[in-house]
Amino acid sequence: MQEEVENRSVNLAVQTSKVTVQTILKGLKKAWEHHKNKALVKDEDTAIKGEQTVKELIGQGQGVSTMDIGDSGIRDFKKVANKYGVDFAIVKEKGEGKPKYTCFFKAKDADAILKVMDEYSKKRVKKKDKQVEKPSVLEKLKKFKDIVAKIPRKDKERKKDIER
Repeated sequence: MQEEVENRSVNLAVQTSKVTVQTILKGLKKAWEHHKNKALVKDEDTAIKGEQTVKELIGQGQGVSTMDIGDSGIRDFKKVANKYGVDFAIVKEKGEGKPKYTCFFKAKDADAILKVMDEYSKKRVKKKDKQVEKPSVLEKLKKFKDIVAKIPRKDKERKKDIER
């Protein structure tokens, strides 16, 4: 609402000793230039950065390249890509078995995407190493259940003595 009011109204203040047509025209010209510059800055701020749709990525008028990123770990890829400031779009390709993911990115971001892929692959390798070392919690629980089941139970005698 406030932006609409700002766009419609103009506040012009000119310091002068004599009010002439020339000073008013100079003031209006400066106001017009200021309005143009403000509009240009607003257009630059509205550019989409980071993750976006393929249509938006292609609509930016720059070449688009693709790369397969595997079948899982999309969240890690997004974190690393946003860290390096890469504009990208991820598409899930359905087919037999596990779905595959394809990453579309701008051609000018090719060097950055190589760094992203390098760091992403290092993260994936670390996660796989950690998974191999750690046994499943359910397997541990099953072992403890078996141990507890093997322990003999003691029967307690319950006697009630009535004392008066």
